[in-house]
Amino acid sequence: MNFQSSVTTVLGRTTPAKRKRLAEGLGIETVGDLLRHFPRRYLETGSLTRIDNLRIGQLLCVVGEIAECEIKTYKDRRTNRPAYRVEAVLRTGGPPLKMTFFAKNQNTAHWHARRVAQGNRGVFLGKADRFRDQWQLVNPAMTIFGMSDDEDDAGVGDVLDFGPLFPIYPLTKGVETWDIARAVTFARQVMEPVAELLPDPLREEYDVLGIQQAYDWVHQPDDRDQVAQAHHRFRFEEALITQLVLGRRRRARQAEGATARTGGAGAVLAAFDERLPFELTAGQVEVGKQIEADLAQPHPMNRLLQGEVGSGKTLVALRAMLRVVDSGGQAALLAPTEVLAQQHYRSIATMLGDLGEGGTIFGSGEGTRVELLTGSMNKAQRTGPLSRIASGEAGIVIGTHALLQDNVFFADLGLVVVDEQHRFGVEQRAALTDKAAAPPHLLVMTATPIPRTVAMTVFGDLETSTLSELPAGRAPIQTNVVPLAEHPGWVARIWERIREEVGKGHQVYVVCPRITGDELEAGERDAVDLPRDDDDPDAPAPKPPAAAVEDMIARLAEGPLDGLRLGRLHGRLPADEKDATMRAFAAGDLDVLISTTVIEVGVDVANATTMVILDADRFGISQLHQLRGRVGRGGLPGLCLLVSHAEAESPSRERLDAVASTTDGFVLSRVDLEMRREGDVLGASQAGGRSSLENLRVLRDEDTIVAARHAAEGLLDVDAELGQAPGLADAVRALEQSQLAEFVDKS
Repeated sequence: MNFQSSVTTVLGRTTPAKRKRLAEGLGIETVGDLLRHFPRRYLETGSLTRIDNLRIGQLLCVVGEIAECEIKTYKDRRTNRPAYRVEAVLRTGGPPLKMTFFAKNQNTAHWHARRVAQGNRGVFLGKADRFRDQWQLVNPAMTIFGMSDDEDDAGVGDVLDFGPLFPIYPLTKGVETWDIARAVTFARQVMEPVAELLPDPLREEYDVLGIQQAYDWVHQPDDRDQVAQAHHRFRFEEALITQLVLGRRRRARQAEGATARTGGAGAVLAAFDERLPFELTAGQVEVGKQIEADLAQPHPMNRLLQGEVGSGKTLVALRAMLRVVDSGGQAALLAPTEVLAQQHYRSIATMLGDLGEGGTIFGSGEGTRVELLTGSMNKAQRTGPLSRIASGEAGIVIGTHALLQDNVFFADLGLVVVDEQHRFGVEQRAALTDKAAAPPHLLVMTATPIPRTVAMTVFGDLETSTLSELPAGRAPIQTNVVPLAEHPGWVARIWERIREEVGKGHQVYVVCPRITGDELEAGERDAVDLPRDDDDPDAPAPKPPAAAVEDMIARLAEGPLDGLRLGRLHGRLPADEKDATMRAFAAGDLDVLISTTVIEVGVDVANATTMVILDADRFGISQLHQLRGRVGRGGLPGLCLLVSHAEAESPSRERLDAVASTTDGFVLSRVDLEMRREGDVLGASQAGGRSSLENLRVLRDEDTIVAARHAAEGLLDVDAELGQAPGLADAVRALEQSQLAEFVDKS
């Protein structure tokens, strides 16, 4: 029997229903799946489990000892016959727990009593409840230490060899931890030795256990140090395989031919730099040098540019585009939304001035042409830009998904810049790069700061550059939580504060999570048909509906913001109306812009000093950080108010308090990763399955990931095909062909 054998070969008497639950609920179909289903924690069998702060409904899994046991007889009212129940008291390292077992006859009652006889010790699993001022363990499942198979209904006494630590496995309904423990123990006894993937010299260098010992220690350890060593083995193996996949992809791309873009005489870029009214930051200079070196190579650049909100990524990208233009090529900037594409177009056109009017009577001699292409443009509006893009007259092209259409042709596409790259899939990115005669250079940008190990694990096939220094003129942003659950009267002060800011000649954003009030969010859709027990004082109060742009603008215009110039912006508006609204706000013709998150990135209005985010608890940490980065951009101090009905000490309030505590996006990115399910942060939902990382946690296992990357580079330097480690090569190929590889490639 080996890893690929069906798990049914080791399940013994397990019922078909339980086998189905293992497969559907836990994904366990093979012996390999079973052995890689690791315990989530361990109970010390030599001492009673310590229990603190019991809560009603809390699921308990404890080592306990029976302190009392008594059979009681009573009359069954339905049958008017004698009935029996066994009452026992379980002693733990905290409050004693009462357990009750009902029996139809004396034989069953005595059977129960033998299992929970005074002095018996075992593992007990059930929910905590309280009845007549006494804690109870409701409907407990159990396995008693030292009890024979005939006596123990769990049927594990003769198979499991209890050591100092009892494994507690992740479970699904209808499957107990000893069901899995029994199957794991039997599998380890009868299966052939597990093949070792890691070469012996590598394991010795990085102090990694052999695979067989790792499985033994993770499922049946003698102490917690053995558990730690086993986990290190599996985490290192997973990190190494991932880093080998990414490393091979980096090397494969470097082997592709590309046109080196050295900048030629550099006339346009030099003219642009001369006209800059400020000095580049040290970070912008350094990253610019990295990009220039990449562009000069005869293989494609593949670089991730990450940076704080307002750190000047667009300027860095524009200088890279101008270098390609100076080399005789074209550059395309792909933006995820029309609002952002238009904002980029206006921003870049403004920065270039007459350098962006090449070929027109308004242009300078050494300039180029900047074109915008979006999906809302009609055929007549698109004809001119498409012609100038195809002829090469347009050196810089900015657009949305419209750039990916088949009728868009480039004369010589040399650089692709992807903004907010996480919003584009690999297929969309490839659709643009395929428009080049030779593989173009690629620069992907994100304003969502990424912890080093996330970049190394998820974006590891890209070289990473980071801008952490803010340009001169960026003012500090004060962020405050407005807790309406505790202070509902503070809502009036919010609108007063907006009036005060407008009275100073400044402008304000009001951000809503919805467009209209009739939209139902996911959680509300799920709950819409559920009855509410209005007589239950403990039932949670219904959550107020989320603020909506269309409703809010009407309420504010007729109420607290009457007389101010209000505008609205959201994704359902016609493109010309969205553009006109943004232009009006940027020109100062609007006092307050009531918007959805379409203003999250790229929008730059220097006079906007205040942002009010309504129902802020409905947004994630990174999104809140992005949103508030829209204020304080013109040298004036910024204010961001996070308005929420979330209760104090709730997870939602924790997120808001974290955002209010710092403006350091890199700190917040770590907090975000710690608070959320890591698989979601890393994009498992895009991968279409469970978390892409089974054992690794990119923050907890930073040292392991760094070591694995170093090991992967060493192996690939010797042999990119891994011929000396065939098992490892097979694992790498399997990952390259898997769903995870598709996800990783989306970086």
